[in-house]
Amino acid sequence: MTLYLDHAATSPLRPQAREAFLRACEIGANASSVHGPGRKAKVLIEDARAAILEAVGATGAGGLVFTSGGTEANALALRQAQGFDSIIVSEGEHDSVYIGAEAVGVPVGRLPLTRDGRADLTVLETLLARPGRAFVALMLVNNETGVINDIPKAAGLVHARGGWLHVDAVQALGKMAIDFRALGADSLSLSAHKVGGGQGTGALVYDRDRTINAAITGGGQELGLRAGTENVPGIAAFAAALDACHIDMTSLHAAQAAVESALKALGVDIVGEGASRVPGLLCLAQPHWTSPLQLIHMDMNGIAVSSGSACSSGKVKASRVVAAMGRPDLADKVLRVCAGWTTTPENWHTFLTVWSKGYEAFLKRHTKEVA
Repeated sequence: MTLYLDHAATSPLRPQAREAFLRACEIGANASSVHGPGRKAKVLIEDARAAILEAVGATGAGGLVFTSGGTEANALALRQAQGFDSIIVSEGEHDSVYIGAEAVGVPVGRLPLTRDGRADLTVLETLLARPGRAFVALMLVNNETGVINDIPKAAGLVHARGGWLHVDAVQALGKMAIDFRALGADSLSLSAHKVGGGQGTGALVYDRDRTINAAITGGGQELGLRAGTENVPGIAAFAAALDACHIDMTSLHAAQAAVESALKALGVDIVGEGASRVPGLLCLAQPHWTSPLQLIHMDMNGIAVSSGSACSSGKVKASRVVAAMGRPDLADKVLRVCAGWTTTPENWHTFLTVWSKGYEAFLKRHTKEVA
């Protein structure tokens, strides 16, 4: 049986989400229909919308558009950059933002990362001092390293210059408390499958005082901001998963800390160690053992992990994020381990045992090369 430690890519469907999904399927109606079943479907959507807004501290202050996932939510946010003079994107952003910004038709500036993986806000302040208004995209938690960015401080800088701050909170959801008001973001993207809510459903939360331009036009669904028949079962499952998202991170964090200490004794770099990180997500780099070899060993021994973002065409590539942190020498030697609702403290120690045995075997085969 596989030990699943890749929750940063997708967290398995929670029982509560499955039950909510099936109940919504039984209604079997279009939420735009005016008959009884249609109204029931509409109620499910609106109840889910209210629940998710409350969960991220946006009740009363924010609106919410349901999407097909985090990538579409980010695309909808980037559409709002039209009319701004520039877009500023951190080097740590997910590809849906990092690459998607280039398609907007507005000049794009890149915000570098510090050595510990945070967006460099000193450079952001300098970039914002240039003439014109900027649309800034800055993720709350990096999807490869787990490093937390100082969003409230960035929001203050951006708004002082009349800009818009979009925050990709996909990897933060379920791993830390999110308060839309306290963050000061103008928009915030979320995705259900990171918290065990199923794939194919996401949301964009936005400041009600902002005007949102639709990315998909047609029918009047989602207040006219996202045309297309709503995924009622997926939306219901999203809300149910988020409601059930109460991971006991205390015990998991203690186990992770012990594992990190043991790994460091074996010459492993803990990527982003000097910054605040969310519990449950570990990015490690062994200077001599490449990512593909680590992945093969872990997979052959029944442990599912990854080498970084899962949204890279299924290929094992060098980490753009780690390279941007000033460590290109480690970019092809990283392994991402992420706990979730199915993880126990013992699972962390099992990972350590399997990884350590693999590295020991690797050293025996490559003693001359490493020396």
